[in-house]
Amino acid sequence: MINLETPRKFRAFVNQAHQVAAEMLRPNSRAYDLAEHAYPKELDMLAAMVDGLGASGTGTGAGASGVRRSEAEADGGVKNGSNLSSVLSIMEMCWGDVGLLLSMPRQGLGNSAIASVASDGQLKRFEGVWAGMAITEPGCGSDSAAIQTTARLDGDHYVLNGEKIFVTAGGRCDAVVVWATLDKSLGRAAIKSFVVFKDTPGLTVERLEHKLGIRSSDTATIRLENCRVPAENLLGTPEVNADKGFAGVMQTFDNTRPLVAAMAVGCARAALELTRDLLAEAGVEPDYDRPVHRQPAAAASYLQMEADWEAAYLLTLQAAWMADNGRPNSLQASMAKAKAGRIGNDITLRCVELAGSLGYTEHELLEKWARDSKILDIFEGTQQIQQLIIARRLLGKSSTELK
Repeated sequence: MINLETPRKFRAFVNQAHQVAAEMLRPNSRAYDLAEHAYPKELDMLAAMVDGLGASGTGTGAGASGVRRSEAEADGGVKNGSNLSSVLSIMEMCWGDVGLLLSMPRQGLGNSAIASVASDGQLKRFEGVWAGMAITEPGCGSDSAAIQTTARLDGDHYVLNGEKIFVTAGGRCDAVVVWATLDKSLGRAAIKSFVVFKDTPGLTVERLEHKLGIRSSDTATIRLENCRVPAENLLGTPEVNADKGFAGVMQTFDNTRPLVAAMAVGCARAALELTRDLLAEAGVEPDYDRPVHRQPAAAASYLQMEADWEAAYLLTLQAAWMADNGRPNSLQASMAKAKAGRIGNDITLRCVELAGSLGYTEHELLEKWARDSKILDIFEGTQQIQQLIIARRLLGKSSTELK
């Protein structure tokens, strides 16, 4: 049975994450938001510390853990593992700054993909590699099955051709996990993921995007032209199984969607806490012993936001806990991502409104959190895609039956 209290063994690590967020991330938040594309050098020391904690067994990374179902099933019983630890620490870190968390070396979304579907040998080979995730294409957004980037087997290498956009950390990472199709005629079943190092001939970073939010995190466009990748860099099995579809690569999302949900939960909490302080200074404080309709409008709005935040928080914990315990969590991962993504953006925008001029100007970080939160409702599957996945799961429909 799931226990919704923070596990005792994680409390010290979560407290450390909050301390880092308060003393390192938030103080640098505005500076790197204004200095877009400048690399936050302060993160090198933080990444080294996270690596040390992971090596010593006293902590896990801030997002590089994966859904290893076989390990969770083999242990038996109930466990609180790396997925739950990751979402708890990410909530704290994103209370500090979302963009800086996404800029942390060796903690990219590509690292989560490797951790989820790589073989044991690949895990050792790619240890210490900072990996970005390259899925989206100019003609392919949330429908991952429509990927046009191709991978053709040529001897002991695959030859990749295509273009990827919105690659988080694409300019700074060591490698990118590229989704490509082995045969377009076979549909989604032929889509595989490949670890492609940035120094591979044929891979070029075309440009870095200017963005609304998470400006401290670089977002790149990457082109692949006859890029030869060792066959051993294909994650998972090279066989195309039409019955299984592309469940192997999609398993990545079972891990990364709760992580993104955790980012939204952490960012929203930051906005709620600051707004509560600002309302208190104005003489408005929510009263939990009185009906909402008998309280000031600002207090009533705040109470509703708190309730929405709590729902997103609990859904995120559930999705991560299920992954740790080897239980299929695709439905819960999408529910957490959909709820947290929406309420994260909704809460931060409403907090801007409640704070008035303080919320709209750069005097406080509220306007920045509102900008940062928008991407959390978009990447790793938009709000609309999550709702579609949830409907398919609940109704027992396939992707061809319910579009």
